[in-house]
Amino acid sequence: MPRTTDIVRSGVERIVSDEPNLSCPVPFARYDRVVLAHGGGGRTMHALIDGVFARILANPELDTARDGAVLDFAGRVAITTDAFTVSPLFFPGGDIGRLAVCGTVNDVAMCGAEPKYLTAAFVLEEGLPLSDLERIVHSMADAAREAGVVVVTGDTKVVERGKGDGVFITTTGVGHCRGDVRVGPPLIRPGDAIVVSGPVGDHGMAVLSVREGLEHETPLTSDVAPVAGAVMALFDAGVDVRCLRDPTRGGLATALCELSQAAQSSFRIREMDVPVRAEVADACELLGLDPMYVACEGRFVVVVGAADADQAVRVLHGAGCAEACAIGCVADQRGPVIVDSPLGGERVLDMLSGEQLPRIC
Repeated sequence: MPRTTDIVRSGVERIVSDEPNLSCPVPFARYDRVVLAHGGGGRTMHALIDGVFARILANPELDTARDGAVLDFAGRVAITTDAFTVSPLFFPGGDIGRLAVCGTVNDVAMCGAEPKYLTAAFVLEEGLPLSDLERIVHSMADAAREAGVVVVTGDTKVVERGKGDGVFITTTGVGHCRGDVRVGPPLIRPGDAIVVSGPVGDHGMAVLSVREGLEHETPLTSDVAPVAGAVMALFDAGVDVRCLRDPTRGGLATALCELSQAAQSSFRIREMDVPVRAEVADACELLGLDPMYVACEGRFVVVVGAADADQAVRVLHGAGCAEACAIGCVADQRGPVIVDSPLGGERVLDMLSGEQLPRIC
């Protein structure tokens, strides 16, 4: 196998190869790419863990000497787990690392809980450039600081070339529930207001555009971001929050359909009030997509008591969600999600049978 050697500053020999498939890794070598030995449990794996994960994600709770963490935690907790696979790994506004953190802490927030801790498991494909891995882990660290959480434990596995897609990340999030806060579809009542925290469809269209090499006059950027701060602001302000949901896969339409079915109530949505950025709307029109079905990763839907609709919007504006707005209400009978069009007609909003955009989260 062709390879060259050079000397790095530390004086350790560095192996550089176009095909870094070393069945017998060189002791003390440093690699530019992931090799199978990085998942083998030996010196090479520990060098990767110490040199990338432990160094970048360093915090007092992270102990790489054991496969777990002991946390000082009390009261009601919320827990969620999610796997992330996106193509490409890097996209305008984020990457798989930021997506893994934000997607999980947002799921914790949708339980009405304040995210505190994360675990992260990585499945790395042989040949992944370590520079890409470091970039992803740095992005995770930045997103974790933004969300106010720490990564406390994790795991790393390596698969052969061609049996992965660069990197897959699975994260588990744990959060603390505030006092006696309860949220969920069973609490939704007729007359409740439906509020969305910002424009929809940004993430899905940003990923699709870069994946397919589409160029737009105005660049599309993912909305991937943690939303727990805005959610906690609603609770702090005493808003009567009934239910929360983040419109990820399947977009706003699927989130509304899921809530409507779970609450056994019909929703009525004003299409003209649903915020969609002009560039996203144009891109969707060009590709024949409905922005209501395109994924978001930094937005959420909140159902609040009718009397609190205006307050909820004001609080979200003050929490950085400048384009939050009320988009509809809960009807007093069981039925589908009905959308009132700007032209005076109406249509039923239903779930897609499959997916519009694969590999977006």
